Amino acid sequence: MSLPEIVTRADWRAAREALLTKEKAATRARDALNAERRGLPMVEVDKEYVFEGGDGKATLLDLFEGRDQLVVYHFMFAPEWDAGCRSCSAFLDQIGHLAHLRARGTSFAAVSRAPYPRLLPFKARMGWTLPWYSSYVSDFNTDFEVTLEHEGELVERPGLSCFLRERDRVFHTYSTYERGLDGLGSATSLLDLTALGRREQWEKPEGRASTLGAPAGSERLRYHDEYED
Repeated sequence: MSLPEIVTRADWRAAREALLTKEKAATRARDALNAERRGLPMVEVDKEYVFEGGDGKATLLDLFEGRDQLVVYHFMFAPEWDAGCRSCSAFLDQIGHLAHLRARGTSFAAVSRAPYPRLLPFKARMGWTLPWYSSYVSDFNTDFEVTLEHEGELVERPGLSCFLRERDRVFHTYSTYERGLDGLGSATSLLDLTALGRREQWEKPEGRASTLGAPAGSERLRYHDEYED
């Protein structure tokens, strides 16, 4: 095994400070990239998709649960599989308490192509309580390019899509796939992919901070059992 070089504390401090300069530059570059992402145009979703979940049939608008934004994780689970994708399962394992997303007007749901009765035993095995829906009877997976045709067969790939709601109109704002999922999982990393972001006053473009009738961003943070939904 190749291990780091052993040095004095002073040498380590000098190397750490040099790296910190690059880390701060990367943070500023990420903030600029997030602002550019929030500046992307959006497209209205006018196609009627039907999902099945714990409460029966649902539309894409229903998945918002009344909030402004929706983050969908495209979980790889084909209709003929007995268990979900291992890497997708690891991704869902790292998703924190949804109260922190919901407090900023954002819902989260997983969607898979397998029929809902096939999802239930695996969801119970994994101990997940987050919303998980089947898109088996709709074209949702193919339309959002997570079920693809390859050499005459349908194949799955992981992805994540963000949606924005204005009253009863739904808009698709962003999608990313495969390596684009690296580093995601925390509430802030998911919010950074959305059109409204973290709803912080410092975020660009201006005018997208909290419209929830409460302080913006980090000022809204509470213990997860203290939020009023």
